[in-house]
Amino acid sequence: MSDPITNIVPAPWQSLFEFLATPVSWIPGMQQSLISFVLFSPSGWTAGVYYLFLLFPVLLWIGAVWCTQLSIYTLPFRSGRIDLIKLMLLAWWDAALAVWMFWVGLARFVVVVLGWIFTLARLALKLLMETVRQVVMLPFTVTGQMTKSYFQPGVPWVAFLLLVFWCLLEALIFTYTLFPTVTEVLAGIVGAEASPFTGAALYMCLFLLIMGSFACLQVIADSIKNREYKFLVQMIVVELFVMTFEVMFLYRELVDAITPWIAQQTAEQFRPGIFFTLSLATFGWIGVRGMTWFLFGQFGTPPLLAFISRRPLVQQQAEGVEPIAPMEAPSWWRAPLEDFKREVGWLHERASELMEYLTLPFLHVVAAALNFAMILVAGRTVFSIPFKSLKEVLDAREMLPVLRLQAKKASS
Repeated sequence: MSDPITNIVPAPWQSLFEFLATPVSWIPGMQQSLISFVLFSPSGWTAGVYYLFLLFPVLLWIGAVWCTQLSIYTLPFRSGRIDLIKLMLLAWWDAALAVWMFWVGLARFVVVVLGWIFTLARLALKLLMETVRQVVMLPFTVTGQMTKSYFQPGVPWVAFLLLVFWCLLEALIFTYTLFPTVTEVLAGIVGAEASPFTGAALYMCLFLLIMGSFACLQVIADSIKNREYKFLVQMIVVELFVMTFEVMFLYRELVDAITPWIAQQTAEQFRPGIFFTLSLATFGWIGVRGMTWFLFGQFGTPPLLAFISRRPLVQQQAEGVEPIAPMEAPSWWRAPLEDFKREVGWLHERASELMEYLTLPFLHVVAAALNFAMILVAGRTVFSIPFKSLKEVLDAREMLPVLRLQAKKASS
């Protein structure tokens, strides 16, 4: 042999050294060939596959061969030679099983990870489809919820908003018709042109007056409903004054504004007098107030008065009739969120299993190598392959003090 170690041995002892080194002399060459095959690959993908699937089995093979061949030197000094040979054969069986479990464990880990990715992708797709469906169905859902809530007893918001809108619109119309007259009157009294804020002040005053007219009608309706006849006569008198004021100063101006159009339509053969103008203004006031009152005024005035006076709107309910509880609209996102919570809980519960799937394949190979080393050193194995869980690997640490204690007893 041209090995440097052989050159150190004296010439007379070289033949004996070569004979004694025969069981292990071939291992370094085999070891170098296997490691070169795994580590030096032609491409990156091939190197990755070799590192993942062959590196640990090759290291196990090299360690097992070294331990097996070195154990030959210990046979003359051991008492249980037959048991040592049995353990070594069983260790080789465990090594083959560990390599197989290593490959199967890696495949199982890949399958589990792909399954989890598929589950998360399915959940994301489900959420996306549900979101798109809810966006498409949103107009119909909102319409249905508004319809359900509208037909349930409660504050008549539609009538309230219509009443406020009508008061604003009527005040705007009368402001437009009365603004020239008011400007002329103020100019005659003050002796100067009207201020730019005259229109806004006139608009607010007319808005309050029109709301007060609806409030008077509401009081008359409550008096008739409660049969308060003395108070009813008073309110009728007050309402007559209100009607007279609005007819004289508001509706008359409106009729005067449209009189030229009436004359034009009758080919200037009709000249309305003051009596006709007042009669038309009175009929107009009664018609407008009657239509608006029966349409939305009788429902929107009570909330308006309650809002101004800051009093609760008390709704009288019939005896024996329970109020309808508002239906709680189911949130579309709750079901997907619950599914997501269940999926996340399932992932947390399986986290330990994922760690086992990842570590057990490598631990099988390492445990098989340690069994060879323990047979060489102590003549017994430590791990029982295959492992079913990480708990078995952790329990093996408790066996080491027991083995050390037995060794001390045997020596004593």
